[in-house]
Amino acid sequence: MKQQFKSGVIFIMIMIAMTSCKQKVDLLVYNADVYTVNENFDRATSFAAKDGRIVAVGNDEEIRKSYTSDQIVDAEGHAIYPGFNDGHSHFLGYGLSAFNVNLVGTTSFDEVIERVADHHKKFPSEWITGRGWDQNDWEEKEFPTKEKLDEAFPNTPVVLRRIDGHALIANSEAMKRAEITVDSYVPGGDILKVNGEPTGIFIDKAMSLIGAAIPVPSDEQMIRALKKAQEDCFAVGLTTVSDAGLSKKEILLIDSLHKAGELKMRVYAMMNPSEENFEYFFSKEPILNGKLTVSAVKLYIDGALGSRGALLLAPYSDDPENFGLQLNVEQYYYDICNRAYNAGYQVNTHAIGDSGNRIMLNTYARFLGGKNDRRWRVEHAQIVHPEDFKLFKEFNIIPSVQSTHCTSDMYWADERLGEERIKTAYAYKELLKQNGWLVNGTDFPVEGISPLHTFYAAVARKDLEGWPEEGFEMENALDREDALRSVTIWPAKGSFDEDFKGSIEIGKVADFVILDKDLMQIDEEELPSVKVLATYLGGKPMYQAE
Repeated sequence: MKQQFKSGVIFIMIMIAMTSCKQKVDLLVYNADVYTVNENFDRATSFAAKDGRIVAVGNDEEIRKSYTSDQIVDAEGHAIYPGFNDGHSHFLGYGLSAFNVNLVGTTSFDEVIERVADHHKKFPSEWITGRGWDQNDWEEKEFPTKEKLDEAFPNTPVVLRRIDGHALIANSEAMKRAEITVDSYVPGGDILKVNGEPTGIFIDKAMSLIGAAIPVPSDEQMIRALKKAQEDCFAVGLTTVSDAGLSKKEILLIDSLHKAGELKMRVYAMMNPSEENFEYFFSKEPILNGKLTVSAVKLYIDGALGSRGALLLAPYSDDPENFGLQLNVEQYYYDICNRAYNAGYQVNTHAIGDSGNRIMLNTYARFLGGKNDRRWRVEHAQIVHPEDFKLFKEFNIIPSVQSTHCTSDMYWADERLGEERIKTAYAYKELLKQNGWLVNGTDFPVEGISPLHTFYAAVARKDLEGWPEEGFEMENALDREDALRSVTIWPAKGSFDEDFKGSIEIGKVADFVILDKDLMQIDEEELPSVKVLATYLGGKPMYQAE
């Protein structure tokens, strides 16, 4: 009996000693298939985190032997990836759009009217605003005109943005309040007319004439929008988002919400090219504080392909008199690039057409001068002339693409561009070859917010129904490793945050996502059905599936 008691005491003492040798951490994850997305693309089964950072990565036995925690997660064999990062989106705009009329998926202008009327009955307001229509999805593929809107809403101003955000339709009441006349004009924009009268369609910079009359959202509305956007983004596995174009007020609002703990989503904010922004931010070092990164100014050289505003070197194949729109003179871009370069900030420019891309690549080259680590970016880089790809490599210019733009536009893009130009449009593999990395995103709310759909579009080049069967221009598809990097470590690198996040490595923040299926192993046709089980930010759960 004494011997048994003595043995029991020794066993307890050994267990206490073993436990005391273990390091206490805040989170321990095991029984997982961890894709670290480190330099060697290593895999592990377990990791530990303390104070929001990864402190160890390895196999179950070594991690559980060395660490203990009150929060232990059995991943049940599921795949874990670094938290997803949307390299080009409109976070605040997405949140605000939740309170407007959603016109995505409408099949005719009549359906647009019906949705607007239904929304206004439920949520009456002084102005009706909405977004998401795309005439390319309708049987009648021409731009609509204001007459039906006038009939349905004779006294209420209505402004409905096209899905790409580069065109809108306004009714007569909205144009009246915006004081639009037959002589209204803005360089870099277009107001479509019939017999000299505005049809209600405003393209690119002309939209500002209408936008100036729309009441701006209140701080309370913006806070609600940001929190709604955060909730939706965590649910799809995003732990970092970009916001491609914000005012000083909007950026400082996000910063204040971060500091108050009311907003947790990490945000890479690109500033709008306003004098207020330049005076405030260019006088300081770029902000990289872990929650908020402000290191770039966002410019626009042209419009969108769908609204024929993309600036092309040769006319549109389906509109032979139209080359698209250059939104500002070249000196404008030079002057802002000069100020950004001297202040140590990135320049990220929206460029869709091959002429728009060429102008910005050559403008950047005047400052970058050769190999550099400035990480100036071309946002979209959608149509590039074959002779211009090399400029990305020669001047270390980073392409920031959106894979789902390809699969949304592939039904009609060849009509705009013709058989030859389409071959160097959405050329993600060719762009990747230039510097060995690129940034991927969605441009939401232009596209859906899911980074899983971005991954699928990048590797399969198909829509969610699996069309086309052989994929669209598969020579420019990304392999799965590069597709995963393009939504994790490479967007982090695109904002100078790669030492802080983007992979599951010691010292980096414990941002990760657990999926129900392994993106890297399942059959291609299963990719659209993958679901997020949990999203963690800094080692804390932000979303868990029911």
